[in-house]
Amino acid sequence: MYPSFRTLRLAGVSTIALATAAVAQDDQNVIVLDPIVLTATTDTTAAPEGYVANHAQIATKSDTPLAETQQSLSVVTNQQIRDQGAENLGQALSYTSGVLGQPFGADARFNNPTFRGFSAESAQYVNGLRQFRYFGALSYETYGMQQVEVLRGPSSSLYGAGSPAGIINQIQKRAQSADFGEIGIGYDSNQSAQLFFDVNRTASEALSWRLTGIARDDSTQIEDLTNKRGYLAGAVRWNPGDGTTIDFLASYTKDSPIPPTGVPVALALNPDVDHDYLRELYTGQKNWDDSDRKMWNLGVEVSHELDNGWTLSQGFRYEKLDWEYKGTYARDMVEGNPDVFTRGSSHQIEESDAISLDTRLSGEVVTGQATHQILVGVDVLKYEADESSHFGSAPDLNWRDPDYYGPDPVFTGEPSAGSITFKQVGLYVQDEIAYNNWRGSFGLRYDWVEQTGSQYGNPAEFKDNKLTGRAGLSYVFANGVMPYVSYATSYDPETGLDINEDMLKPTEGRQWEIGVKYQPTAFDGLITASVYDLRQTNVKYAIPDTTPTRYQQIGEVKSRGFELEATAEIADGWDLRAGYAYNKTEQVAKGEATNGNAMVNAPRHLASIWLDRDFGNGWRVGGGLRYIGSRFTDTANTVELGDVTLVDLAASYTRGNIETSLNVSNLTDETYVASCGFSYCSYGEGRTVTAKVSYKW
Repeated sequence: MYPSFRTLRLAGVSTIALATAAVAQDDQNVIVLDPIVLTATTDTTAAPEGYVANHAQIATKSDTPLAETQQSLSVVTNQQIRDQGAENLGQALSYTSGVLGQPFGADARFNNPTFRGFSAESAQYVNGLRQFRYFGALSYETYGMQQVEVLRGPSSSLYGAGSPAGIINQIQKRAQSADFGEIGIGYDSNQSAQLFFDVNRTASEALSWRLTGIARDDSTQIEDLTNKRGYLAGAVRWNPGDGTTIDFLASYTKDSPIPPTGVPVALALNPDVDHDYLRELYTGQKNWDDSDRKMWNLGVEVSHELDNGWTLSQGFRYEKLDWEYKGTYARDMVEGNPDVFTRGSSHQIEESDAISLDTRLSGEVVTGQATHQILVGVDVLKYEADESSHFGSAPDLNWRDPDYYGPDPVFTGEPSAGSITFKQVGLYVQDEIAYNNWRGSFGLRYDWVEQTGSQYGNPAEFKDNKLTGRAGLSYVFANGVMPYVSYATSYDPETGLDINEDMLKPTEGRQWEIGVKYQPTAFDGLITASVYDLRQTNVKYAIPDTTPTRYQQIGEVKSRGFELEATAEIADGWDLRAGYAYNKTEQVAKGEATNGNAMVNAPRHLASIWLDRDFGNGWRVGGGLRYIGSRFTDTANTVELGDVTLVDLAASYTRGNIETSLNVSNLTDETYVASCGFSYCSYGEGRTVTAKVSYKW
């Protein structure tokens, strides 16, 4: 029997109470603690300076340094985000080893990077808590983030259901213990404009607050794909006593992202057409396309150090989304007329609420010569969503002489409505062991998952229990070298029906990873090299031209590869970020035509290098190269997109309180197709020049 949400929430409180009583014993004396009322936690420290981070929130839910984490992990700091002029998650991750930040080109609606051959659609977290949504991960405001973390490989032993590729965690800006502020404006060559500010104040030694906001009027290389966005976030940090920290976090986002419209596959892959013209071509319908989205986010994080050295912590977040959009998209070329193609239309409405709660107790236990960092916790997630989707036909479009106005789209039948309630409760334990120079880590988690309702006209009900785990072993040498080996498992329930109208099976993943980390003593930096063998069963892909959508599940997918990443301040004023990833994916579908094929949007090679120089006289100059290897756009591997190398440049000058910056992405203005779906392709962004001026104090 699946326990109720309220019962498990009470059980979590009871677990904490019992654990607190247990660890409060000191020999034969009992320390009586005052009652502690917690409403939330994750232990997040101040943002790191420069490019090199020493800790991450997402890796182990503990204070284990990155150099001793037995898993491949990257951190993109706020300094790197600013230097590279990144304005969304995909851009922020564009110099992270093995990550394809924007596999579908620019899309202001969603963030959907891929790494290790898998989509990160269901692997995105904010402040250590899952950003739950079945229809694509929402685009959070990057200006409001303190840092971005990428944990590679299965992580269900701490986080429950999710992608086997790993986790992407975005950490919101916290209030800090010093006064500072900035206000600025920006403009780019796509005629996008922005006004931003970030102010932090300390009211006392125990209380500080921060207010961050940005107003954007964005456009892409396609002039009519716009997004007017407003973002306002507040943060308060309160230290009511020694060993206690409470962070309050709230944000509100209102924007209007227009869905990409694309061009038909046959047209985008035709070598005899003007692709410079096509990448800037709007193929929508101006008197129909519209979007209105509102997102609320309220969080509390609490950490309390008990008198015996143990720490009780809790994290809470409430999210709410209201969104309605109407879009038009390209479909197929009209037979016999190379200048005209058909178009489809959509009208979608979504309302959702999500509550996340994660409670943890951590402390140290010594057994002989071994030291154990113990972590026990319980987390709860409840997600409710109501949505409707209606698909129809728009008037045909002559792409050489487009008419963007016309009769409203034609819809037949009723909208496909859906309403789901998803609940997940997980109990987990982790033991990180230090014995001389040896390090070991072991984790287990047991999850109860239940969903009721329907989605896109399909039944979406399941109930499941699952045990997952991970184990790692490493040796720390005195010179900063740490070789390691780890094994981890994952799972993720699936919704929908296959072509035979049978319910889909849950996906399950497992991974071996062997690597070495090096933290130099001569300079600040971290170098990681790893090889991995990642397997996932029952991977889901939508079947084209099925209404409502039906899916196929591949028996097994293999993802094997090698990753190398270096982040370092190699000399005074010199910052480096470099990476290379080789990833070979293979579908194991015996008896199927796709057996042996590569996965979708999984480049065999990804490489990048970024070098930044602070001259110490106000000038700062940086530049980088990004290489994206060839990749397939479908499971049948019928369409392969070519590789591309992109160049980016940056420069800034600070004098007094004034800072000016200039960023150029895709300097050589390479024209390339980023991705193709069932009916249309999207182009990567061309050369974009962005200038900003800010006043800091």
